[in-house]
Amino acid sequence: MALKSFDELITRLKGKRKCTVALVEAHDEHALEAVIQAKDIVSSILVGTREKIEAELLAQGQNPKEYEIIEVPEGMNPVVCAAGLIHEGRADFLMKGKMMTGDLLKGVLSPEANLRTGALMSHVMMVELPGYHKLMCLTDGGMCTYPNLEQKKHIVENAVRFFHGLGYERPNVAALCAVETVNPKMPETVDAAALKEMSLSGELPSCYVEGPISYDLAMVPELSKVKGYSSPCVGDFDILFVPEIVVGNVLGKCFVYTCGGRLAGVIQGCKVPIVLPSRGSSAEEKYFSLALGAGVCG
Repeated sequence: MALKSFDELITRLKGKRKCTVALVEAHDEHALEAVIQAKDIVSSILVGTREKIEAELLAQGQNPKEYEIIEVPEGMNPVVCAAGLIHEGRADFLMKGKMMTGDLLKGVLSPEANLRTGALMSHVMMVELPGYHKLMCLTDGGMCTYPNLEQKKHIVENAVRFFHGLGYERPNVAALCAVETVNPKMPETVDAAALKEMSLSGELPSCYVEGPISYDLAMVPELSKVKGYSSPCVGDFDILFVPEIVVGNVLGKCFVYTCGGRLAGVIQGCKVPIVLPSRGSSAEEKYFSLALGAGVCG
């Protein structure tokens, strides 16, 4: 069943067992605020320097004794320390605290963390957009820059696997392009058609890919009729797949800052989801991202 909003996702989580997030370098104000807010849906382990974490908890009116805090041993990468909690079965997913994204990813990719699966890592952004009847996903606007066809296949697989984790059986994927016809001079249209064929042949299982398709036709059924574009999924896509990072980055920011959408995101492709909010992310976005991480872990 499709999720209509983040509020619906959170309500669903309240009826399930709590997953546990390991917050890396947990003395981040907004990340910690999100973890505190999410107490009813997510358990937490705070990883980093105890003194700094306790000080931030006190600043937010919390009793540090009510939280599990793991002091990172001297000389150990904090991501590796948090990954150890995953392998011990004490935590289910990771979240970035007060550290640079590059440093967290470097730790995730390290052999010591043992979090890689061999799959491509990609960003899955879930969007609650006014005027659209359900949550939808935008991928990839945060990790992969200019993917080739094989990489695009992996990005779609990551997003589909993410939706399966949320309980969807066969999500609909729009392979977005500027036009809805195949043009050899526009390689993204050729790749979009190839992805559609993969979904029809079973090479991309448990999803349906439509493409190439322009954004307006994907979102507005009336326009598809005007242009004579036939597809069973117009106006009902779960995943908007973009051909490269610039499109995804710009479209995602338009959804939020111009359209008033709410969003959350996780990194897929590792052994566990990774909540990787940007420094400009609000506590609300981090809270929803925690909910997403818990949703696909539970």
